[in-house]
Amino acid sequence: MNCTPAAASGLVPYVPRGGGATGDLVRALDWSATALGAPGDWTPALRTTVDIVLNSPIAMVLMWGPRHVMVYNDGYAEIAGARHPAALGGTVPDAWPELWDWNRAILEAGMRGETRQHTNTHMTVLRNGTPEQVWFDLFYTPVYDTCGGVGGVLCTVVEVTERVREERRRERDRADLDRQNRRLREETALLRDLFEQAPSFMAVLRGPRHVFELANKPYLQLVGGRDVIGKPVEEALPEVRAQGFVDLLDRVYRTGEPYVGRQLKVKLMKQPDGVLESRYLDFVYQPLRAPDGSVTGVFVDGIDVTDSIVTEERLRMAQQAGGIGSFEWFPATGKLVVSKQYRRVWGLPDDVEVTQELLVSLVDERDHAQMGSRRLHDSDNPLAYTEYRIRRPDTGEVRWVARQGEAVEGATDAQRRYVGVAFDITGRKQIEQQLRTSQDRLAAIFGQASVGLSELSLDGRFQRVNGALCRMLNRTEGEMLGLHMDDLIHPDDKAGNSALVAHLVATGEPFTLEKRYLRRDGEWVWIASSMSRLDDESGQPVALIAVKIDITERRRIEAALRDLNDTLEQRVTREIAERDKAEEALRQAQKMEAVGQLTGGVAHDFNNVLQIISGNLHLLAQHMPSDAVARRRLDMAIGAVERGAKLSSQLLAFARRQPLQPVVADLGRLVSDMDELLRRALGEAVELVVVVGSGLWNTLVDPGQIENVILNLAINARDAMQGAGRLTIELGNAVLDEYYVNNLVDVPAGQYVLLSVTDTGCGMAPDVLQRAFEPFFTTKPEGEGTGLGLSMAYGFVKQSRGHIKIYSEPGQGTSVKIYLPRTMLAEVEDTAPRSGPATGGSETILVVEDDEGVRTVVLDMLTALGYRVLQAENGEKALRIVESGEHIDLLFTDVVMPGPLRSPELARIAQELHPEMAVLFTSGYPQNSIVHGGRLDAGLELLSKPYRREELARKLRHVLNNRRQQSLAQARRRSALAAGEGGASELLEPPPGIERDASLRVLVVEDNLDSQQMVCELVGMLGHTVSGVSDGEAAWELMRTQDFDILFTDVSLPGMSGIELARRVLASEPGRSIRVIFSTGYGKEALDHLEFPAACLRKPYDLMELQAALDSVRTNHLERKP
Repeated sequence: MNCTPAAASGLVPYVPRGGGATGDLVRALDWSATALGAPGDWTPALRTTVDIVLNSPIAMVLMWGPRHVMVYNDGYAEIAGARHPAALGGTVPDAWPELWDWNRAILEAGMRGETRQHTNTHMTVLRNGTPEQVWFDLFYTPVYDTCGGVGGVLCTVVEVTERVREERRRERDRADLDRQNRRLREETALLRDLFEQAPSFMAVLRGPRHVFELANKPYLQLVGGRDVIGKPVEEALPEVRAQGFVDLLDRVYRTGEPYVGRQLKVKLMKQPDGVLESRYLDFVYQPLRAPDGSVTGVFVDGIDVTDSIVTEERLRMAQQAGGIGSFEWFPATGKLVVSKQYRRVWGLPDDVEVTQELLVSLVDERDHAQMGSRRLHDSDNPLAYTEYRIRRPDTGEVRWVARQGEAVEGATDAQRRYVGVAFDITGRKQIEQQLRTSQDRLAAIFGQASVGLSELSLDGRFQRVNGALCRMLNRTEGEMLGLHMDDLIHPDDKAGNSALVAHLVATGEPFTLEKRYLRRDGEWVWIASSMSRLDDESGQPVALIAVKIDITERRRIEAALRDLNDTLEQRVTREIAERDKAEEALRQAQKMEAVGQLTGGVAHDFNNVLQIISGNLHLLAQHMPSDAVARRRLDMAIGAVERGAKLSSQLLAFARRQPLQPVVADLGRLVSDMDELLRRALGEAVELVVVVGSGLWNTLVDPGQIENVILNLAINARDAMQGAGRLTIELGNAVLDEYYVNNLVDVPAGQYVLLSVTDTGCGMAPDVLQRAFEPFFTTKPEGEGTGLGLSMAYGFVKQSRGHIKIYSEPGQGTSVKIYLPRTMLAEVEDTAPRSGPATGGSETILVVEDDEGVRTVVLDMLTALGYRVLQAENGEKALRIVESGEHIDLLFTDVVMPGPLRSPELARIAQELHPEMAVLFTSGYPQNSIVHGGRLDAGLELLSKPYRREELARKLRHVLNNRRQQSLAQARRRSALAAGEGGASELLEPPPGIERDASLRVLVVEDNLDSQQMVCELVGMLGHTVSGVSDGEAAWELMRTQDFDILFTDVSLPGMSGIELARRVLASEPGRSIRVIFSTGYGKEALDHLEFPAACLRKPYDLMELQAALDSVRTNHLERKP
């Protein structure tokens, strides 16, 4: 429609007013270039509408004329995005080409005078260059021109994209919440039914006092229906404390380890009269854990296996909610009318006016959105059912309230009202919270239970399984689900199981059946399965619940017990006999040990007395005049002393306190050397037969002691044969196996050298044979024997780690068999002087002896021998003499001394201060000071009391000469080094603070005998004490009984290698200070990865290299290999 422009009508020129930034653009735009023309030509209707659009706070766009030219405001400019400002003054098809199909129909309707409204309208726009999904509320209104026709369409635009998205998110969240609630309710019902309908008794105990939190029906039946919930076990079931069950619960709670009881007897007070009834139970205490892993309680699950009638007790809990208040609310006026009951629900007194504001102030801030006045614009019924928390003004407590209201329409809006009710639901909320907690706990019980739990369909297919059942059958949960139980049950057990399941489904009667199940690995396991039916609220069966316990081990034990019963009587008889035999051997060993301790103590004091007598007699003999009668009497006294010394030696030998000085010996050669002595002792009427087996092994033994043993046995045999018969001495190799030594005390299996002495005499009766080794026991007439010969032999053999056994029958003779351990060491010639003239000397000797009588005799003997003598009565005084600087050649000290300073420690300090000083120990009973394992420590010299003047003189010269020999060797070594090249001398200089002349104890291990002898000579030349063996086994045996400072070993040895030997030695005593030197012909590379420090000598090496290696390990500064 054409209308007259404003200018033609005589109106004043027009300039659009207001409009902010977009208004400025409108005013600046050249509208004459558009279809609208210049603003001065605009009609009044257009001018008015433009002003309305520019000044509207709501987004508006005016689309004018048939071309739909666009004029809009700031609000619409924001919606236009990047299309602004190009869209201003443009047409709709040009500005929004992607929406033209939509807009064309609407604009056509608007130009016809129609009004359109579109809410939550979804569109895809390109306002910022990329497609956007947006929603708008659009209101289209026709704008009439001055001439009465429609000049354009005005559109009010409200973008609701965020609101729509939020509403959709809420809908999704609400749907998710509904699904979760349904699943939670279903799982809660399932777990509750599992717990309540389980055929086994179950309970949940919480806290360190084991307070009952849950207990199912079978458990309550078991304890007589007592009220246990909320009570500690000791209070609820006081009778179980004395039976140890509370202690078991404490242990499970403390350690977190489950406890399984099988057929345990428990006495329970099932009646109020206090009478205890015995029940037998299979049960498990399973710890319950919090998310952080800590133990919070104990789950009890078990089965009553006594087949007694269990009294059923049911716990009925009912709670009736009451007090429903009513209200009326008039939204137009805000008036609120409430009943008295409503006031009681909210805790409001009758004289207080109830207003919406008051109620809102009492609602918890978290629930304000649930109040009716806040929901007026969000819902058709703002008072629909809702729940929220309030704080009662009368008590201050927080309560849950449920409210339900409905709108009641009136004649007018002012009369519109809402009526409804409110009631307290705190109790229900608490129950719901407890139910959620219970669901969580039951879920934990299901998952953590040590017994197998499963839910099956009525036709027998697994629908739910726990981890214990999966582990029991070695299958995953995915494998189990959907399987039919018949797929896993042994064919022989299917028929019986199927019949019981059918009966259970039909009647609901639970059952327990032991049957076999197939594991994934093909193994059959025995399982005790208890199955019950799960019903819905109407009593209709919906599923089957099964509890399974693995009884494979129990069935195996039962089968084993059945087999055992078949031969029990025979086994009991045999084991009783073996036990009696072992007990008798133990009693005999204990008796011999007790007598040995007594005799050892007596011999110690006796030897000191004998030493005083012997010493004085020998001193008298030196000054005795030529009186034949007096000389004869003196000789008789000396002979009596020697017999007493022999008796004391026999006592010590029996007591295993005699200090042995074992050497590697060939018993065949030793017996051969005794041939003349034996024949003279036996007489011409006794035939002596000696049989030595081929390849006889060596043994480590004290030669003097074994000679005494052989001689004593020969004399006993001669007496048993009454001076005529045949004595056979047989030597051979023997192996004692585990079976032979099984009932022997302290006799290890292994290789032994057998010495057998057999006679053709009268033999022994069983009672005599049983007492043969007792000291002072003899069958000879009085005065013809001491009863110590066999006792001495027994003690010596045991001290030598051997075994002695007597075989004898009356009239059949006697055979004594002695087993001495084999040694891998080679025999070495003994160079110690055993006879010769008693010569003295002029050296200075320090005598340390606490017994004044013995000390006086020794001083006189030494003075008579020409020695210069110093004396001290204890270690402290002796040490002061040593530290004074007085020259001393030899320290002669008793082993057992009073005071804090022991003799071995005194000797060590003295030799550190004076390395050239020799040391000789003496004792009548050395105990364990310098004797270990019955053997004198390596490198030490001992003169046993009592000793004669000649023995003392020879021993002193032997020790002094040995020390002088070592000093000469050291001097020759120093001279050789001084004569060598300077470089070598510098190489062999000892490290600072190290005394080169300090002697070391060195064990050389070398399988080549020539090389071994050469190394031993070199080490001896350097002034050290040295021993040599040929293999690792022999070295290991020697090092277990003697102390060494250095292990010098070849790497490649037969059998055990040198490296393995070193590892074993170092591992056996981690704190041991032994150091290791390896010699090898293959280079040091083989030793690059040792885990312990060691030095290495590459063959061949000379004396200087050997000395350097010894100095390097002496400093202990060895590089540790990675």
